[in-house]
Amino acid sequence: MRRLIAALLFSLMGASAAGSAERASFAAAARTIVGATQGVYVEAADGTELASQVAALPVHPASVSKVPTTLALIRKFGCEHRFTTVFATNGSIRDGTLEGDLIVESDGDPFFVDENALLVAERLHELGIARVAGNLRTRGSLTFDWDSDPEGTRLRQALLGNVPIAAWESVRAVDSSPLISQLPMLQFGGGQAAVAADALPERTLVVHRSQSLLSMAKALNDYSNNIFKPFADAAGGAANVQALAQSMVPTAMRSEITLGDGAGTDPSNRLSPRAAVKLLRALEQELTRAGHSLVDILPVAGIDDGTLRQRLDGPGEAGRVVGKTGTFGDYGASALVGAVSTSDRGTVYFAILNHGIPVPEARRRQDRFVRVLLSNLHTQVWTYERDTRPAIARATAQVITGTKSPASE
Repeated sequence: MRRLIAALLFSLMGASAAGSAERASFAAAARTIVGATQGVYVEAADGTELASQVAALPVHPASVSKVPTTLALIRKFGCEHRFTTVFATNGSIRDGTLEGDLIVESDGDPFFVDENALLVAERLHELGIARVAGNLRTRGSLTFDWDSDPEGTRLRQALLGNVPIAAWESVRAVDSSPLISQLPMLQFGGGQAAVAADALPERTLVVHRSQSLLSMAKALNDYSNNIFKPFADAAGGAANVQALAQSMVPTAMRSEITLGDGAGTDPSNRLSPRAAVKLLRALEQELTRAGHSLVDILPVAGIDDGTLRQRLDGPGEAGRVVGKTGTFGDYGASALVGAVSTSDRGTVYFAILNHGIPVPEARRRQDRFVRVLLSNLHTQVWTYERDTRPAIARATAQVITGTKSPASE
């Protein structure tokens, strides 16, 4: 028994020494590679701190701000949520003319763009509608081509066919309706509306359902597009996103989170490296509850198109890092927050938040530090199948016969 106890103690002492050496190695890499004044934090799945350098200092996180926004969206709507835009009328269809208004009711789809409008136009053509004698009227919070469109002015232009030819080509590639062989264009006015507004019972013509929130957020996170602002609005606004983010971290870290917007462009945004890791882990937990993981909503380095496509993509690297980049200004903020999967430590999470360093140099340092993690941890490739379908292929537009708009039920 004494020998067994002694062996266990020796093993524990050896593991402790190995762990101390590992932490010392990561600390040295943070200091010499990233820079002693730059924020770095690394944490193992069990909460063990593997590296911490200026980790409590909040700096501008750039597009890493999208991590708490993504969390807020998933928390509010769920991964499989699809935004709905309903096209209805108060008139009848006669000789190719809709003798009434085209009524658009939106529940705030932030990804409704030219291609989606063309898909709807095709369905209206299938119903025999080439002209709308009345007006285009909107209800709800309509966003079109990433901007608020309360009167439907920009949507109307797209329905008229005033879109880039590439948008039409994308739709044709995934929706080859035999009834439409050229750009579907509606005409407005120029005819006589047979009914006054609201004179007939309103009936639904077409219901457009967006791609799932999960794939929508994945596409925008991959490219780190600042058109993410409507997503923050859908989640309740920057103040609500900040409140949720602060509630997901220990009390001592709450002052390390400031969000003037949810996309990363507001100069007041602040986040510390350790708070960034806690928020990444909170996002992962939310995804796990729905049967998903970080790779389903954030880019995988060397695999996904976007900001990480050509980073950490060397031999033995591609597919081993999932994360979120951030850039604010040419000489200001640059960030990389992410995770690697290991065979013995579970998931290891990291945050590198640079400030006051030219962006190309900051990215070089970030990648060099992550390579230290890859070299010293038993990492493995993330299990992940990339969805190569275009965004429009994940949305649907369905002809509906009814008397009430589904969005108002």
